Amino acid sequence: MMTGATMRTRTATALRAAAALLSVGVALVSYRYLAGVGPRAPQILANLFARPWLALHVAGAATALLLGPAQFVAGLRAAAPRVHRWVGRSYVLGCLLGAVAGLVLAFGSTAGPIATVGFGTLSILWIVVNVEGWRAALQRRFADHRAWMIRSFALTFAAVTLRLYLPLFPLLGVDFVDGYRAVSILSWVPNLILAELYVRRAIPAAAILAATKAARSATGASGSATSS
Repeated sequence: MMTGATMRTRTATALRAAAALLSVGVALVSYRYLAGVGPRAPQILANLFARPWLALHVAGAATALLLGPAQFVAGLRAAAPRVHRWVGRSYVLGCLLGAVAGLVLAFGSTAGPIATVGFGTLSILWIVVNVEGWRAALQRRFADHRAWMIRSFALTFAAVTLRLYLPLFPLLGVDFVDGYRAVSILSWVPNLILAELYVRRAIPAAAILAATKAARSATGASGSATSS
């Protein structure tokens, strides 16, 4: 019989897998803007600063979407820390490129000042959390690093939630432009709130567990040295 803890673990695993598949799928589809093929949203192409900033935004953000899920695979971090570090650096650089280009694009949005504020704020926060996450890793504050990168991917994942929300607005009788204005905020604020709730609950517990294990190891090593 499946226990509550087992059910929660399986549900969490399924949600992570679904998020990873959506992230990779959106990344691969988004690269069409770089190739110049397939259907592309005319409202996006009409952005005042689409050239060259749209291509830079897609290159950075899509790469971050593609690489991000791998960074949360505990087995990869443990088995190949060198790979984790290099993929992480590429992910952060992708985020920073996507964020800077996204900030420029926000000021050229054809949806007006609400979209500019929504996407502009997202871009600024995206820069901040990635810089803080990188700094924490360099300073070997790994619990802080993990917390910042969870926040980072929550913002990166806005590219996915945006695409999930947009088709709903016509079904609700909402004009596309009005829906786009709303999604400039809805695509990332709930993501960040959920990430913050998770960080506040899970990261302290993980840090305490790691400290306990380290203390036990140190005690064991001390005992062995004394007995010898």
